[in-house]
Amino acid sequence: MASEKNPIVSFFEWLAPRFHLLDDLDKPGTIESVQKGAELRGSNLWTLIFAIFIASIGLNVNSTAVIIGAMLVSPLMGPIVGIGFAAATNDFDNLKKFLRTLSVATIVSIATSFIYFSLSPINEAQSELLARTSPTIYDALIAIFGGATGIIANTRKEKGTAIAGVAIATALMPPLCTAGYGLSQGNWTYFFGATYLYLINSIFIAISTFIFVRYMEFPKVSWGLYKEKERKVKIYLGLFTLILILPSIFTAYQIVRSSYFKGKANEFIRNEILVENRRILEKEITYQKVPTIELTIIGPKIDENKEKELQSKLKYYNMENTKLILHQDLSSSNIDTLKYEILSEIYKANTNYSQSNTEMIAKEIQVFFPNLVSASFTKTKKFDMNQNIYVDTNIFDSEWTKLPTENDKKKLEQFIQIRTGEKQIDLVTREKPLN
Repeated sequence: MASEKNPIVSFFEWLAPRFHLLDDLDKPGTIESVQKGAELRGSNLWTLIFAIFIASIGLNVNSTAVIIGAMLVSPLMGPIVGIGFAAATNDFDNLKKFLRTLSVATIVSIATSFIYFSLSPINEAQSELLARTSPTIYDALIAIFGGATGIIANTRKEKGTAIAGVAIATALMPPLCTAGYGLSQGNWTYFFGATYLYLINSIFIAISTFIFVRYMEFPKVSWGLYKEKERKVKIYLGLFTLILILPSIFTAYQIVRSSYFKGKANEFIRNEILVENRRILEKEITYQKVPTIELTIIGPKIDENKEKELQSKLKYYNMENTKLILHQDLSSSNIDTLKYEILSEIYKANTNYSQSNTEMIAKEIQVFFPNLVSASFTKTKKFDMNQNIYVDTNIFDSEWTKLPTENDKKKLEQFIQIRTGEKQIDLVTREKPLN
């Protein structure tokens, strides 16, 4: 009588085939598909230009849907996957071709977005754009897993929809558009931050492609009569791979350290600063040569001894060399300015009216008050430091060539109350500075 098979062995025998990557592998189709990304001309080039315009508009108006649409039609993934594929198969000629293609695509993309943002009347950096100026560890992880997903999907006989999802997840276009925006505004922090993010995504996608192409044993280039040059070319490929990997390792290391520092800084703020009903008016955490936590706080004042004690406590959060800067004395600020800072910087509340409604109200007011230059109307909260509570309010922030009189302010407040149906209105009036 045959002995029964161990159930654990049976389970692994059942499970193992489900992780095989070689069953439905389409090597000829994959090679053909990868080769299509080697050229950037004709329809491919125009597709890239138009996709960059679409993505730039999406970033400009803060529309996630438009940005996703642009990423779906972008041909940027092709040369990046091609670089990893060519490196894995020792195809030095194609490697150079893919690198040239990617360089051209990058320059064309930045130039296109630069032209758009130079002509666009909307110069304000929206949240979708700002999100592409400072990469985190999550961007590197997305690029690694996105690149792995992309090459696995691309090597199947049935491609499915995974490739389109990878194009969205790895987000190659928005950083290029943001780099163009930074260039058009002369903001080098945005430019280098976005370029940095783009390089991280590209490098990790290529590395993931390299690893899985080697694992799936795609045929390597045969040198034939040029066998004597094989060793030299392998050295070049090895150096290229090393050059490709080293910056990404350094980048990942820096991102991990920066993310770790920011996490510890926020933990320190929660545990040590946000006590006794204190609130943060403004927060800036920077991880540079001298790591710094700079806070503007309201609530019970921290005296000099307490501040020194907080500085010494940083070592318990692994931030020994961090500089703590606290701003507390707000007495020199006038009431209107303080309201404006608290409302706009702490809470960032959603506007109660759309831009079109705000524009209509402002134009109606300008009929009676010609000195009005600009205005915004926002429903938000303010912190009453006497009662230690938050109060619902509506802020009308305006800029004037000549400030209105107290009588005019009363009339203006009454008009806004009637026009908006809101009872609580806080007016902030500022005189437009002379050029």
